[in-house]
Amino acid sequence: MRLPESVVILTGASGGIGLELAGQLCTAGAQVLGVSRHVGELAGLIKRYPDQLCWQAADLRTRQGREQVVRRAHEMGGVNVLINAAGVNRFALLDQLDEHALDELLDINLTAPLQLTRACLPLLRAQPKALVVNVGSIYGSIGYPGYATYCASKFALRGFSEALRRELADTTVNVLYAAPRATRTGMNSSAVTALNQALKVGMDDPADVARAVLEAVQSERGELYLGWPEKLFVRINGILPGIVDRALRKQLPVIRRYIGNHSKESIK
Repeated sequence: MRLPESVVILTGASGGIGLELAGQLCTAGAQVLGVSRHVGELAGLIKRYPDQLCWQAADLRTRQGREQVVRRAHEMGGVNVLINAAGVNRFALLDQLDEHALDELLDINLTAPLQLTRACLPLLRAQPKALVVNVGSIYGSIGYPGYATYCASKFALRGFSEALRRELADTTVNVLYAAPRATRTGMNSSAVTALNQALKVGMDDPADVARAVLEAVQSERGELYLGWPEKLFVRINGILPGIVDRALRKQLPVIRRYIGNHSKESIK
């Protein structure tokens, strides 16, 4: 997929990895429809790339919000890349989450990308070559304490990506599942950052993650896993999960300590 020839719908475009993807896509010559609930820092990029980047305010949890995005894509003359990068997280034990918080996480991380992808497929199929990119997580392959709901959403997104790739194998549409490890974004509360430091967990810069994702887009890969030793843990967890069980059990006291009073923080 050549980026200068790409017309992209990018969700979660106003922050974190999404904001970096927006900037790097524009630098590469792509046309981008950035989607988010609030324009935020994307406003600066729109001023910088007024002929390449536009913004659509939308709540992707709703049918109306998704329809707004699809209408805007039609107005642009169609799209050949959909990047589902919007996401939220909550660092908490399962029984510390209320029902609304759990539903919101699943709606944003899972239901929204599935429904938006379904709505955009006719546009994508109409292109000579098209791509769906689902930004998941290493935690879509490794269940981690304190992230049960987040892991559930990303495990499901990974399965959706794999199944959809196979479902569209005889079409012009490919599917890329990208799995970053911990990344330095506003998605991390102070408790998460402190935990990662205590456990010596590596955290990537969002610009580096965005660069790796776009390299995978250009090379037409189906999967991308980032970070070492996280990529190794994914393989071990798939073959010998008991080893990972025992390793993470030793971390439980530390994880519970850092969750503490931060369990109800909303991370967006």
